[in-house]
Amino acid sequence: MHWLFEPGIWSNAAVRTGAGVGVVVATVSALVGLFTVMRSQSFAGHALADVATAGGAGAGLFGFSPLAGFVIGSLLGAGAMEAIGVERVRQRDVATGVVLGGATGLAALFLYLITLSSSSAGSTQSILFGSLFTVSNSSFGVIAVVAAAVCLALAALGRPLLFVSVSPDAARARGVAVRRVALAYTLLMAVTVGLSAIVIGSVLSTALLIGPPAAALRLGRGLWTTLALAVALGVGAVGFGVVASYDSYYWWPSHRALPVSFCVVALVVLELVLVNVVVRTTRRRDAGARV
Repeated sequence: MHWLFEPGIWSNAAVRTGAGVGVVVATVSALVGLFTVMRSQSFAGHALADVATAGGAGAGLFGFSPLAGFVIGSLLGAGAMEAIGVERVRQRDVATGVVLGGATGLAALFLYLITLSSSSAGSTQSILFGSLFTVSNSSFGVIAVVAAAVCLALAALGRPLLFVSVSPDAARARGVAVRRVALAYTLLMAVTVGLSAIVIGSVLSTALLIGPPAAALRLGRGLWTTLALAVALGVGAVGFGVVASYDSYYWWPSHRALPVSFCVVALVVLELVLVNVVVRTTRRRDAGARV
């Protein structure tokens, strides 16, 4: 297996911790992201990623943990979108646009101040594009606990959330508190985006939230099958992304490894392309068989 795994890859503590963090975050991102795609809230997820950028940059500027900055920033953004209006699609778009603009401005300000107060560009790089191999074991524990809490909350919210996602008008007629369900889900999505920012950076964090679930929805025939496919695709992209990033150190004479974030996002895009090809080929074959 040396053609796939370079010697020493799993004896490296940083790689093991990074891979563990990636698997945990990819799992929760796939579960939460499935409802993001079903609810057509990809734009909201993108806005929360920009808010996470502002939160992470603010944390870096004032000396706090980037993880806390990502998560708290995303939660504040979710609260702002709910305050402006998240119940109807048009209100969600307006709220998302307002939050997106404000968060982008704050992120630009904080990142600018970081460059003035520090001679190192590493902090800016890790905020925007992640630094998975630098995650500590203590941070891994915090991430695992937060991810487990999100999964439990999603399970508790599951049935009304699915009902609201499929048919909000019917859910409202049945007495479901649509606005409360929407708020609760938006908060869960915000935390998930904050966690994903640790793996692939705040700029790219929606790739794990949107990519694997979107591909799974093209293949799945039921809720549980689709959830399992989304998790498998997300974990696969992160796992092979970590391996590719580590192995790439040996690919060039300069011994410069490719960023983990690039490898993960490239694999997410590749998965989407392959799934689309498979689905279209299958449909054409079925259509030809019926003729």
